[in-house]
Amino acid sequence: MKNYLVIFFIAVSFSASAQQMSYSDWKIQAQQDIRLLPEYGHKQKNKDQIDEDTKLIAESLKQDGTARKASEHLIQLGFKYLYQGDLKTAMYRFNQAYLLDARNENIYWGYGAIYSYLGDPGASLEQYNKGLAINANNTNLLTDKGTIYLMMYQQEEGKDHKKLDTAIQLLQKSYSVDPKNMNTTFKLSVCSFLNRDCSNAWKYYNECKQLGGQPITDDYTAALKSQCNN
Repeated sequence: MKNYLVIFFIAVSFSASAQQMSYSDWKIQAQQDIRLLPEYGHKQKNKDQIDEDTKLIAESLKQDGTARKASEHLIQLGFKYLYQGDLKTAMYRFNQAYLLDARNENIYWGYGAIYSYLGDPGASLEQYNKGLAINANNTNLLTDKGTIYLMMYQQEEGKDHKKLDTAIQLLQKSYSVDPKNMNTTFKLSVCSFLNRDCSNAWKYYNECKQLGGQPITDDYTAALKSQCNN
């Protein structure tokens, strides 16, 4: 089982090699650059920063039409930079999204993902919880919050089964809202696999396959066949 835990952890964890700086360096830079703090750290901005914000808001509204659309556009850009390993620019975009629409819960999805990359699950959960306080049924937040508990369970080599139970509960809630999310179905399959629930492991695996199956790795398929011969 330990080998399977390692296999899955490699498959779903964010790549440490993509980081541009260590977490300690990030914290040091954030002391000088409030754009690296979620919600700008609620710090007082100077006149130049306020003028830049005003210009950004005007340009974004002109381009996207509404504050919510502009905010969503910036979140999409943030994740694009995040997946490229450019954490700083990603955080800048998530904060700009916050500037446009502070009630857009997906902003906290972005913040949480940043801290996942930086290896701070506690900070990730804090951000996901803020987003879920705005919309308790946001599937992005529910699935990624569940993923954090799943990763913590793996890192502890399965010592705290409550973390796996929590992951399953969150992922099942996300699935109840959107059963067509491949990320959710894949991770529900993995949770079931780790829970030695072969029936559901295959159920969610096959559903993920039917949806396209992009998250599924060859290693996971082999592990599933080995443990849950179908």
